[in-house]
Amino acid sequence: MHELSLAQSLLDQLLDLAREHRAERITRVAVTIGPFSGIVRDSFEFGFNILKDSQPPTSSAVLEVETPDPVYICLDCNKISVIPFAQPGQSAELVLGGPYPKKCPWCCLNRLSPKGGTELILNQVEME
Repeated sequence: MHELSLAQSLLDQLLDLAREHRAERITRVAVTIGPFSGIVRDSFEFGFNILKDSQPPTSSAVLEVETPDPVYICLDCNKISVIPFAQPGQSAELVLGGPYPKKCPWCCLNRLSPKGGTELILNQVEME
């Protein structure tokens, strides 16, 4: 489960920031997990919430995770499109025929390639 090691790395970075800014505690942490990062959001959040209790500065930190919709580039018309995955409880057929895009919304051809989305970004930290 690499999400646990990613959560530990994030906590190490947060502790370094707290020391650098002479903060006693971290109250909020906002991160972005790219849709193609391979990170299981629930596992990452679980790991963070378990590990944060091991250090007093992070024990009360609230993790906010944003996962943007995936972006694709059409290899035929070169247009860039944001095409969301099917949401829980939503029929996958409602999102362009399945959980993954089948056709470009511009030219209706099916040669789509993911564009970016592999990141894990620390966006904001609130400290006291």
